[in-house]
Amino acid sequence: MKYILSCMACLFLLHIGQAQTRQTENLIIVTLDGMRWQEVFKGIDPALTDDSLFNRDSKGLREKFWAEDLEERRKKLFPFVWEVMAKQGQVYGNRSFSNHVDNANPYWFSYPGYNEIFTGYPDTTVNSNDKIYNKNVNVLEFINKQKGYQQKVAAFSTWDVFPYILNEPRSGVYVNADVDTIHFKTPQLQVLNDMQFLAPRPIGVRQDIITYMAAREYLKAYKPKVLYIAFDETDDFAHEGMYDQYIGSAHAEDAMIRDIWNTVQSIPQYRNKTTLLITVDHGRGDIVKANWRHHGTSIEDAHEIWLAVMGPDTAPLGELRAAGQLYQKQIAATLAQLLGFNFTAAHPVADPIKSVYSK
Repeated sequence: MKYILSCMACLFLLHIGQAQTRQTENLIIVTLDGMRWQEVFKGIDPALTDDSLFNRDSKGLREKFWAEDLEERRKKLFPFVWEVMAKQGQVYGNRSFSNHVDNANPYWFSYPGYNEIFTGYPDTTVNSNDKIYNKNVNVLEFINKQKGYQQKVAAFSTWDVFPYILNEPRSGVYVNADVDTIHFKTPQLQVLNDMQFLAPRPIGVRQDIITYMAAREYLKAYKPKVLYIAFDETDDFAHEGMYDQYIGSAHAEDAMIRDIWNTVQSIPQYRNKTTLLITVDHGRGDIVKANWRHHGTSIEDAHEIWLAVMGPDTAPLGELRAAGQLYQKQIAATLAQLLGFNFTAAHPVADPIKSVYSK
């Protein structure tokens, strides 16, 4: 009996010690829709860069983003990912080293991918991009119901399907998507509200920069504890076959991620208490070069994705070069675990990525 009590006491003290050492109190989550792992880990693709079918200015693209050295080339395209996140955090998905991250859902397009990211469940009945309210409970909804996090979870997206993916009416998560009116009083948010209606819409929805600025100003004004930013231009320009614009948007989104990180580090509530996680909903083709434009089950390599994470509880392992296998479905539980929660739902939830919370 004394032995049992002693073991229980040890476990209790271990739990207390873990609780005291956990530093993450806030999350910033960012997705780059359909951004290929190939460019993230290798920089611009010379075959696509030099193809006039996909570029208006191949020479300009090379001048800005080309380097013979692969690591220098990828750093030119994603300087924040490689200069900051790869040094202070973890980057997964370089298949050149058999470090794999994949969709577990069988569809390899947006709604099923986002459902998998946030519910931890690759539900095969989620099989279209239609505006249907998601029946599955998502991790943002779960966090929004935890003590201290109520009404402290917000999502800003370029794509107008996110209120359905995150089931805004049921979840209670504030979702600002496409040209939703920004119902807030700060002058900055009022200006952004006007801009989103007056600015051109080259991809059919508002530009990513407006989504980003609205999210940043909302963060500064209302201090959410969990903020999700969903960019879209990379996918839209890829579908249009505009490689130079796809690359330009990816580079700009990297700059926006750097800016949001610098912003949170300048605010006491967030400084050294925030974890940043970046991922994608699906991959794109590469085995057949022309299929870089496409994804879905007809594109055999469109399930290949990637993940980057950085924060006070994540060991600085850098680029993972050991063979391994992660799945998109593990992200939801990982996000909850970083805040000290165990995400559960009526549906199955995949286990978290253990190495992300390993410090």
